[in-house]
Amino acid sequence: LNVTLRKSLGLFANVRPVMSLSPYVQTHFPEMDVVVIRENEEDLYAGIEHQQTQDVVQCLKLITKPGCERIVRYAFEYARAYDRKKVTCMVKDNIMKLTDGLFHKVFDEIGSEYENIERDVQIIDIASARLATRPEDYDVIVTSNLYGDIISDVAAEIVGSVGLAGSANIGTEVAMFEAIHGSAPDIAGLNLANPSGLINAAVMMLAHIGQQDVADKVKNAWLATIEHGYHTKDIFTLGRSSKKVSTDSFADQVIERLGSQPENLKKSAMGKGKGRINIPEFVREPVEKKLVGVDVFLDWSGNNANKLGEALDAIGIFNMKLKMITNRGVKVYPNGLPETFCTDHWRCRFVSSKALVKGDEPIYREIDFEQVVALLSKLNSSGFDVIKTENLYEFDGKRGFSLGQGE
Repeated sequence: LNVTLRKSLGLFANVRPVMSLSPYVQTHFPEMDVVVIRENEEDLYAGIEHQQTQDVVQCLKLITKPGCERIVRYAFEYARAYDRKKVTCMVKDNIMKLTDGLFHKVFDEIGSEYENIERDVQIIDIASARLATRPEDYDVIVTSNLYGDIISDVAAEIVGSVGLAGSANIGTEVAMFEAIHGSAPDIAGLNLANPSGLINAAVMMLAHIGQQDVADKVKNAWLATIEHGYHTKDIFTLGRSSKKVSTDSFADQVIERLGSQPENLKKSAMGKGKGRINIPEFVREPVEKKLVGVDVFLDWSGNNANKLGEALDAIGIFNMKLKMITNRGVKVYPNGLPETFCTDHWRCRFVSSKALVKGDEPIYREIDFEQVVALLSKLNSSGFDVIKTENLYEFDGKRGFSLGQGE
C-alpha cells in the first residue's frame, strides 16, 4: 500500500536525514550526519514479476531517464539549500551496465552543473560497508530505490536506533511524511514505542510547508529531551540515560521543553535554509531508434545447449540467424562450457543474417518487425515454447541492450 501510494501520488524523492546524538544515545560514530536521498518510484519496486517456466521467476528492474534526472537534481538542490558539501552516488553499474549505468551517467551530467559541491560515485556493495564503518565520510547520498531502502535503515540503526529517524516523500504536487521504520506488532498497544521517528517526520513536514521556525522549535525541544536523558526502551542505556520512559511520557517531556534549545547537540536551524528546491520538467529529446534483433526466451526442459542451438539453426529463418544462447545470463552456445548449470529458461538471440557478429563489438544491421513475427511463427510451428521476447534496439547508433556474459 505504501509503495502504491508513493507512486500514485508521484512522490519521487525519499529523504532520510540521520544524525548522531552522541554522547546521549550510544553509537560508535559520534560525528555521523548523513542524508540518504532515495529514488522512490522505480527500480525493482515496480513490482512486475512473472513465473516464466517451472524453474524460473523474473522481476523487472525499471530505471528511467526522467526518474534519474529528478532524483539526482533533487539531491544536488538539497545539498545546496542546506549547505551540504558533497553528494555521493551509489550504483552497481559494473554489473548492471544499462540500468545503473544510466543512473551514473545522469549523475555525472547533472553534477557537473554544481561546481561548488563535491561529488563522487561508489559501487553499492563496498559503499554500504564503508557507510557502516566510516559514516562520517558521507554527507548526502543519492541512489536508486532498493539500495536506498537498505542503506537508510543501516544508517539509522548504526546511529542509535531505527526508531529515531523520520523521512519525507516528496513530489512536485504532494508530499507525505512518515517514520522510516515499519510496524512493530509485538509492542502494539504497550506504550513502549519510540515516537521520535514520527516527531522528526512532523518536523520535516513543517519545514516543507514553510513553517521552518515552528519545525526548529519542535526539533530543538526533542533534542533537549534527548540531552536530559529521557529515553524510551530502545535507546535507554544505564549510565547515559536518566530515566526510561513510555511513549506518552517521552512526548510529554518534548512538550514541556518547547521553546528550549539543546546545550550540546547541534541546534536545528532549518529557518536558515538557502531558498527553494526546484526540479525542472523533463524534456525528451528525439533519438533515432533502430530494431536490430530480438531475444526469444524459450521454455525447454533439455540440458544440452548444443542440441538446442543446432535445432534452432536447422529451422531455416529467412534473413535472420541465431547469434547465441544464454542460460541465466551466461553464454552456453556456441562454445559454452559443459560445467555450466542450466535451467529450463533459455535466451536465444537472433539478429540479421547480415550482421557482423565476430569481434569485440558486433556490428548489427536493421531488421523489420515483420521478420520478428515470422521468426516467432516459425518457432511455434516447429514446436518451441516461446515464453517471452525482448526486441533489441540501437539508439542513435548505440547498442541499447547488454551482451551475454561470456559473449
